[in-house]
Amino acid sequence: MASHRKPRTRILTSPGSRRTAAGLTTAALASVTLLSQTAEAAPRQPQQSIEEVKQKVDDLYRQAEVATQKYNAAKEQADEQRGTVDRLLDDTARRTQKMNDARRRLGTYAAAQYRSGGISPTAQLLLARNPQQFADRSHLMDQLTGAQKKAVSDYQEQQAKAVRQRAEASRSLERLTETQASLKESKKDVQEKLAEARQLLSRLTAQEKARLAELERKKEAEAKRRAEELARKQAEKERKEREGRAQHDTPGQGTGSGAPDGGSSGSGGSGGGTTDDGSYATKAAKALAFARAQMGKPYVWGATGPNSYDCSGLTQAAWKAAGVSLPRTTWDQVKAGDRVATKDLKPGDLVFFYNDISHVGMYIGDGKMIHAPKPGASVRVESIYYMPIYGSVRPA
Repeated sequence: MASHRKPRTRILTSPGSRRTAAGLTTAALASVTLLSQTAEAAPRQPQQSIEEVKQKVDDLYRQAEVATQKYNAAKEQADEQRGTVDRLLDDTARRTQKMNDARRRLGTYAAAQYRSGGISPTAQLLLARNPQQFADRSHLMDQLTGAQKKAVSDYQEQQAKAVRQRAEASRSLERLTETQASLKESKKDVQEKLAEARQLLSRLTAQEKARLAELERKKEAEAKRRAEELARKQAEKERKEREGRAQHDTPGQGTGSGAPDGGSSGSGGSGGGTTDDGSYATKAAKALAFARAQMGKPYVWGATGPNSYDCSGLTQAAWKAAGVSLPRTTWDQVKAGDRVATKDLKPGDLVFFYNDISHVGMYIGDGKMIHAPKPGASVRVESIYYMPIYGSVRPA
C-alpha cells in the first residue's frame, strides 16, 4: 500500500550548504564568546575601602554643617526682615488712617462751605480727588483760612508719607521673598547631604560597620591623648603662675624691688586681669552649667532648643543663659570676642573647627569641650582634637 506521507525535505544536502551552516554556527559561537568576554572585561565600579567611606561620610556631614550655617543665616535674616515688613505694614496702616482723617477734615470744610452758599473754587479744591495738585495754585490758597490751609498741608504730608511707606514695605517684601528662597535652597542642600551620608552607611555590612566603629575608636583615642597632653601643659602653666604670685606676695621680698614693681603698669594690669578673669569665670560657669544640662539632647540641624540643638544653637543658648548675646551662626560667633590661642583656653571659650568654620564647641577644660556633634548624635563631651581646630574666641 502506497504511503501518503510527504517525503521529508533534506536540508543542507549540498557541500555548499554544509559550509554555510558551519559558518553560521562558528559565527554564533564567536558572538557568544565575544559577548562573554566583553561582559567580563566591562569595568566594575571599584569598591570603596572603609577608610574612604568614613572620609566621604565625614565630608558629607561637614558639608551639611556648612549648609546648616547658611540656613541659620538665611533664617535669621528672614526673621529680621519679616519683623521689618510687619512694622512697615503697621506704619503704613497708621499713615493711611492719618491721611483719611486729614481728608475727612477737608470734607468737613467743603461741606460747611456748601451749606453757606454753593460750591466755590475753595470747595472744588477741598473735594478734588488730588487736592495737592490744586494747592499749588496760589490764587486758590489765598482764598483759604489758616485752618483750611493747615488741613490741606496735613493731607499732603500724610499722603506723601503713606506713599513712601508703601514703597518701602514693597521693597522689604521683595527682599524677604529672596531670603526665603535662599532659606529653602539651604534646607534642601542640608537634607540632600544627610540623605547621601545615610545611604552610604546603610550599604555597609556588619563587618564593615564594625571596622568603621574601630576607626572611630582610634580617632577618639588619639584625640583624647592630645587633650590629656594639653591638660598637663595647662596645669603646669597654672602651677607656675601660682608660684609666681605666691613669691610676689611673700612679705619682705617686695622691698628691694618694690618701687619698680609698684611703678610698673604690669602690676596694675595683673590686678585688673584678675578682676576680669573673675568676671569672665562667673559668666562662663553659668554658660557651662546650661550646656551641661543639655547633654543627651539630640543634634538637629537649625535647632536652637530647648529640646534639640545644632552646634551654634547650643553655644548661643548657653551664653544667653549667662547674659551674653551671641550671633546665630559660627561665622558670626567667631567674630564675637577676643581670639585665644589653644594653649591659653579657659572654660567657656568657644572653639571653632575646620577652615570653613562650620562647627563650634564650648571648652570645659582639660582639652575637652561640650558640643552638639552631628546628626544621629547627642550633646556630649569630647576632645577638642577630634576635629581640626580653626581657632578660639573668648566671648565675654
